Amino acid sequence: MELTIQALRSVPELKYVNADNVVRYRAIMRFFYQEYKRLRYWLKPEEVYAGVMAWDVLPDYTLDQCAADLEQLEEWGNLASRHDGGRASTLEEYLKKKMQYLLRPYSIEIERLLETLEKVTGYGGSLEATLFDSIADKLFEIRKMDWESRPDAALEIWTSLYDAFTRLHENAADYLASLQTAKAEEMMVAETFLVFKDRLTNYLQNFVMALQRSAYKIEGNLAKISENVRELFFEQVAEAELEKPRIEDAPDKETLLEEMRQGWANLARWFVGDGFAPSELPLLGRATKDAIARIVRSVIRMQERKRSGVSRRKELEHLAHWFAKLDRLNDAHRLAGYAFGLFPTRHLQGEDLRTSDRADLSMWDEAPTIRTLRSRSRKRTGRQETEPVQENEERKRREREEVLRRQAEELREIQTLIGSGELKLSSLGTVSAKTRLRLLYWIGRCTAAAGHAFVTPEGVRVAIRNPGTAERTVLVAEDGELDMPDYELVFTASGAFREWAAAAGETAASGEGAEADEAALSAVAAARGTDA
Repeated sequence: MELTIQALRSVPELKYVNADNVVRYRAIMRFFYQEYKRLRYWLKPEEVYAGVMAWDVLPDYTLDQCAADLEQLEEWGNLASRHDGGRASTLEEYLKKKMQYLLRPYSIEIERLLETLEKVTGYGGSLEATLFDSIADKLFEIRKMDWESRPDAALEIWTSLYDAFTRLHENAADYLASLQTAKAEEMMVAETFLVFKDRLTNYLQNFVMALQRSAYKIEGNLAKISENVRELFFEQVAEAELEKPRIEDAPDKETLLEEMRQGWANLARWFVGDGFAPSELPLLGRATKDAIARIVRSVIRMQERKRSGVSRRKELEHLAHWFAKLDRLNDAHRLAGYAFGLFPTRHLQGEDLRTSDRADLSMWDEAPTIRTLRSRSRKRTGRQETEPVQENEERKRREREEVLRRQAEELREIQTLIGSGELKLSSLGTVSAKTRLRLLYWIGRCTAAAGHAFVTPEGVRVAIRNPGTAERTVLVAEDGELDMPDYELVFTASGAFREWAAAAGETAASGEGAEADEAALSAVAAARGTDA
């Protein structure tokens, strides 16, 4: 079927569904549709107004508003109008132009669709097993059809055949989709599902059996209908369709034949396949069987939950007496295998201490390897031995000394950089990798700040004097060279940092090491108002 520009046009007939006064338009259109089903076609504005007001959904609605809405619906193409030639009883009626309105075909289909959508509460659908027999019987009638018969008989066969195929495909897809919804999942875990599951399972099983029984008949009839027979059948169907008296323009015969050929191709592809993809019939059967399996699994899980609270003491006592009566170990092994099945294996790592090199030595004759297994149960029986809290003071002391040492080194390096209060990158010689990273970090913070300055955690204000400089320099570091703008950094030390510098000088003179560094760092932290 070819796609035309006319088929892709805009649909102004749908504007009333989402218009500003949608309630008024929908009420008028629904009244027209109900009267259309009662075989009343041409309606006056007074009749429409009275019918809409009878529903009591528009309390402030007036006849003038109704007349304006009817004109708007006519403009959108939903209604057709004609002059009402009835006799006027008053001068006002004579002077006023009276109209009658008719529902157009597009609007009839739109209202029919909306009425159907209002009834949709889920996927719906059904599994009608009789449709397989209907399709097989109609295909058999096409094979054995008397070509001297009336064309209307061919039209009736084609209409029944394609209607049965459409209902089978759409209803089965909708019904199986409804079994995958969240509502179906909730129903399958409820206790009430045990009562319903037999009916549902039988319903699905009967559909699968009908599918398996009729599938071969349908495939065989499709294979035995030759192309010549099919074309003769389509000619008679098209002839009967064109013989219908129509007020509108009759469809083109070639268009009718092409639509029927496309419908036949859909039918054949669904049941037989088209050579490029398998048929839909096995997929439908597999989906139905999967639905049955889901139902069975849900029922088994519910039954297992119910049995989990039932005491099996008597059964276990009977089994224990049975084991006690056995005289041979091999018989006990076989009984355990029948009663419990194979236990899941567990891989335990350990050294295999073999006491013999015999290849035919049984595992039951070898010495066991003892391994202690901890219980996975959260329930604790008996008193558990308490474990002492580990002493980590020595580790904490070492780590603290290391942190203090690194902080002291960083502070000394910062003091070296800001000693003169100003720093130009081109005046630096070779610097370490840590110094390069610190300088780049300071420059990044300054360029990102609004005032091109920031304060370090140590209490030093760092600012860039020439943020937009065009001069460039090469910063030489131990791990490489970096070409960058020749920035000038200005440093302003806070009181806390000057206190540390004085403490660091005394430390260097006394040589007390880490303890002095710790004291100096504590002085800096106290000056910043934090805990050391």
